[in-house]
Amino acid sequence: MTNRLKRILARHVEQGSIPGAVASLGRDLAPIAVGSAAPGGPPIRTDAIFRIQSMTKPIATVAALRLVERGALSLDEPIERWLPELADRRVLAHPAAALDDTVAARRPITLRHLLTNTAGYGIIPTPSPLQTAMDDALLMPSSAPANRGAEDWLHALTELPLAHHPGEGWRYHLSFGILGILLGRVAGLPTADVLRREVFDVVGMPDTGFRVPDAEAHRLVPAFRRTDDAFEQVEEAGAGYYTGPAPCDENHAELVSTLADYHAFARGLVDGGLLRRESVTAIATDHIDPALKTPDSFYDGFWNNIGWGYGVSVVTDGAYRGRFGWSGGYGTDFFVDPDGTVCVVLTQVEMDDRIAELLSDLQGVRDTDSVH
Repeated sequence: MTNRLKRILARHVEQGSIPGAVASLGRDLAPIAVGSAAPGGPPIRTDAIFRIQSMTKPIATVAALRLVERGALSLDEPIERWLPELADRRVLAHPAAALDDTVAARRPITLRHLLTNTAGYGIIPTPSPLQTAMDDALLMPSSAPANRGAEDWLHALTELPLAHHPGEGWRYHLSFGILGILLGRVAGLPTADVLRREVFDVVGMPDTGFRVPDAEAHRLVPAFRRTDDAFEQVEEAGAGYYTGPAPCDENHAELVSTLADYHAFARGLVDGGLLRRESVTAIATDHIDPALKTPDSFYDGFWNNIGWGYGVSVVTDGAYRGRFGWSGGYGTDFFVDPDGTVCVVLTQVEMDDRIAELLSDLQGVRDTDSVH
């Protein structure tokens, strides 16, 4: 199969951006594999297991919205009913304020705030006392897996003030750790079981979860970061954090998955197997007021023709208007186009400028480029 997607991936392998990748483009699963699982290693397999990191967010979003559709949750009900740790929040008086210079939150945090990254918890891109405190508490996101149990993580988070009043700012990432814990508390089950019941078993995702079973560990690719144009291995193939018994309560953690599994997830959204049509429309709708799309809310240029729906980014203008999707910190990405085209790309290198260039190149791929 020769197509633009495969050429893009092959070029990035040749340039040393990635050792290899697996991908599919189109309505149906059409697996391709380019390059190797590791530098100088064997060819990468299309059934390889990858650390998908922030591509967990859309999955948790769908699980939450299925609970909403059944009446177990509400988008606008205060989540302190299940997470009393989040009651009576304090908010920084201004972005650069000292940690004790706070005011009472104007409103409680809701599920809608979590799904839209507007709860008040998240990445602080600019230097401030809150950024320093988050660094000291090991709360700033990284490619490393969960470093403490969910309850300890939540306690550390709630010791800090909100960066802004719920609904009045945009800060990425940490809302979805809270969402994972919320799912477990609402259902009275470990979050892994909630995700399996609400998503994995519904569309057929047997290889997605917080852990890799011992019998399948040989399929888990190694993970790398780039140093001086070389690859430094940060997790071994078939080993590391995601194998063996869970080291802690993982309700706030991120998933591993495969090309076939994630394609099945995206197809479940397109074909209506997971959610009602109005819920899918809500996922793919920009919910962020233009006043919140400030340069200091995330990285430079993020908001150019982009909005945020529920758990995904949404293209708001241009040739790809209506496309939604998201990426993960180890060079993984997916998107869904309004015509039902699904693109999933999985690789294994920590996000840097060259991975960002690869993901940008992928956004120019269309189903009309594919040859079946």
